[in-house]
Amino acid sequence: MNEHEVELESHGNHNEAQSSDTTKQAHRVVPSHYVYPFVLVTTLFALWGFANDITNPLVRAFKEIFLISNAQSSLVQWAFYGGYATMAIPAALVIRKVSYKSGIIIGLLLYAVGALLTIPASVAMNFNIFLVGFYVLTFGLAFLETTANPYILSMGPKETATQRLNLAQAFNPIGSLTGMVVASMLILPSLEVAEFREAEKAAHPEYATMLPSEVDGLITTAMEASAKADPEAHQAMVAHDLDVVKTPYVVIAVIVIAVMLIFVFSKLPDTGHEEEKIELVPLMKHLLTSWRYVGGVIAQAFYVGAQIMCWTFIIHYGMTLVGLSAAQAQNYNILAMSIFLASRFICTFILQYLRPGLLLGILAVGGGLLTLGAIFLQGMTGLYCLVGVSACMSLMFPTIYGIALTGLSPNDAKLGSAGLIFAIVGGAFMPRFQGAMIDGDGMTIAGQALESVRVSFFLPFVCFVVIAVFGFSVNFLAAKNTAEPAST
Repeated sequence: MNEHEVELESHGNHNEAQSSDTTKQAHRVVPSHYVYPFVLVTTLFALWGFANDITNPLVRAFKEIFLISNAQSSLVQWAFYGGYATMAIPAALVIRKVSYKSGIIIGLLLYAVGALLTIPASVAMNFNIFLVGFYVLTFGLAFLETTANPYILSMGPKETATQRLNLAQAFNPIGSLTGMVVASMLILPSLEVAEFREAEKAAHPEYATMLPSEVDGLITTAMEASAKADPEAHQAMVAHDLDVVKTPYVVIAVIVIAVMLIFVFSKLPDTGHEEEKIELVPLMKHLLTSWRYVGGVIAQAFYVGAQIMCWTFIIHYGMTLVGLSAAQAQNYNILAMSIFLASRFICTFILQYLRPGLLLGILAVGGGLLTLGAIFLQGMTGLYCLVGVSACMSLMFPTIYGIALTGLSPNDAKLGSAGLIFAIVGGAFMPRFQGAMIDGDGMTIAGQALESVRVSFFLPFVCFVVIAVFGFSVNFLAAKNTAEPAST
């Protein structure tokens, strides 16, 4: 073999090696050159998970601290998820003009400002200022989610985009679980309203023979009477409890500011920047004529509504129907989130073998059946069914997201993702309706008397029906398109 042949063979081997490396990169969920930005952006999923799930237990806490109705206390979710709806489209328009990095920095700044507004809210002992703080905080979360989701999708080959987003989303429950633990261990047990409830139970041994829903109503009445009899003592109790609520928000604000500074000084790839002028009308027409996208937005609204209802009112379920304290009921929320986290990793693995639409439909059917169990089964069995719903919800958000954005360019996905973030408004409307149902009367179905808390869970059941229809429809059309021979 002469030198020229050796050189050709060496060059051929080099090309084969390069081709092999390129193939490996193409099959990786996260290519090696995107690992650092992927890890950094993935931290945001945990940060907004923390904000979402430290806030859910406050619906019940604020009801007792401010002595308001369930419908009024659910304004916490109205403000929280209403902020998403307000800022989703503006955030998407902004990030089309700037980089993903800039959108993330804006989001983190708004997050910190909203969290810090709990300081004047607690000092003034004003429920409305808390609502404004949550509203501004979720302006930031809207920026983060509108930016981070499509950014993750763009960090590698399109073939693995859904897997990549599911992997990043798998860290969202870690933040959520942290928020739940903080609420369970640091907030709810430290509230003086919780001590008042326990003192009332100790003073009335006859409560042990009564239905938990009856006991809950009597304690609420006693609390209202105590506030009228000794307003100064009640005000002192409110001031103490609001200071307890404020503290974790101040801490997370400091952490968010630190993360923001890391983003400011980190060099991140701009994977979706385009210089072309925004053609809003044609883009909106393109999005609105895509059945996948429109169906995805609708399904996402119902999914978020179901998730927030199940995780917010599990505390009401545990306290009113099982007789648990707020902290004890929140522990079952933590169990639900632990199951949610484990199920997300398991379902991400299963997604390699099932079409996304099929898996989504199966999970929705499971969620609906378990919700019916929570409605019709008594005691701890019903509570465990409600906990089990989280296993079925685990992969719904990222799967719907990935299905809806299939086929969009990175820049179009910025505005397309805004519609999916806007769909989080389902978390604003539906808990409000469920709170009103809990304030209402129960009903009798097939001879079984159902308390108002049980009846209210028909709302998440309807949500799962809608999601199942979307998932199975997507799967049916995907299977049909695969079966059709390719045109030549």
